Amino acid sequence: MRILSVVGARPQFVKLAPVAAALAEAGHEHVIVHTGQHYDPELSEVFFTGLGIAPPDERLAAGSGGHGAQTGAMLTALDPVLSRHAPDWVLVYGDTNSTIAGALSAVKLHLPLAHLEAGLRSGNRRMPEEHNRVLTDHAADLLLAPTPQAVLNLEREGLADRTVLVGDVMVDACLHAREQALARTEPEPPAPGIDPSQPYLLATIHRAENTDDPERLGEILTVLAALPVPVALLAHPRLRARAAEYGLELAQGAIRPGAPQPYAQLIAAVTGSAGVVTDSGGLQKEAYLLGRPCTTVRSETEWPETLTGGWNTLIQAGDPRFAETVLRPQPVTARGEPFGDGHAAARVVKELERAAR
Repeated sequence: MRILSVVGARPQFVKLAPVAAALAEAGHEHVIVHTGQHYDPELSEVFFTGLGIAPPDERLAAGSGGHGAQTGAMLTALDPVLSRHAPDWVLVYGDTNSTIAGALSAVKLHLPLAHLEAGLRSGNRRMPEEHNRVLTDHAADLLLAPTPQAVLNLEREGLADRTVLVGDVMVDACLHAREQALARTEPEPPAPGIDPSQPYLLATIHRAENTDDPERLGEILTVLAALPVPVALLAHPRLRARAAEYGLELAQGAIRPGAPQPYAQLIAAVTGSAGVVTDSGGLQKEAYLLGRPCTTVRSETEWPETLTGGWNTLIQAGDPRFAETVLRPQPVTARGEPFGDGHAAARVVKELERAAR
């Protein structure tokens, strides 16, 4: 089989790594198309080299811009690429503009479409990611669901006949990176000014709902700066740009800003932390898998499984309980394996083989 993967953002590169390895082991041809949605080397090239992924076969260089402009640029570039390669499957990942562009291009060219990480729902229709998820699921021929809850979501939308539970490929990637982290003798500081031998919190803030409102972003930085332990804030380019635009200082109080980390280093930083503060979907799950309490600066999550037992807590920066929530002790509740056993990528390949017959 010839599988064509459409990726463009950091979380998709992480999901791509175990899938690419499983496809290679099964002897299938794999074409990787990088849309260029994330083009900063810290969010792109470092993940390919760090995760051992072959360089992309096609680079579309879509770049930044508004949702319509960016998605349109990807569509314009994708159509001839997909036509030329004529894959047996177009595989799209997650919920970004690269996902919906790959989906639209595939279905309009009558190419079989599979969606990895299908069925996630936050219930927040203001999130562009939510629209990307829903539209891609309803367009796809094969829905590769990561959790039983995702399967239920798809069944409620009448998509049961296209749905299969495979587990979450991020578990595959996370557990592999954790073994690398545990093998290190000297932990690296996740950000300048952080002593990895002392307690610290790891933070990422990048979603539009938190960064595009100067009052909200200022509030988040204020509460993080007031915490009694150092905060390693891995600053996404979007966060840096918005903070500079609004005249907000990242390096204040407890905050120690640093660059986004390659995946293995990120997992090591989470493992070494006392807890995580984030608005990222992926990092909520990674904190859960690694047994670190997570505080999510949002009103909803696409990963409700992480809320069990208090491992993840949803809160807004203006909540007076913010500091005590972030500094809560590690829960004692068993986490179980709601996201699978670390062999999801092999199941993905088997389902692509089965559905192609």
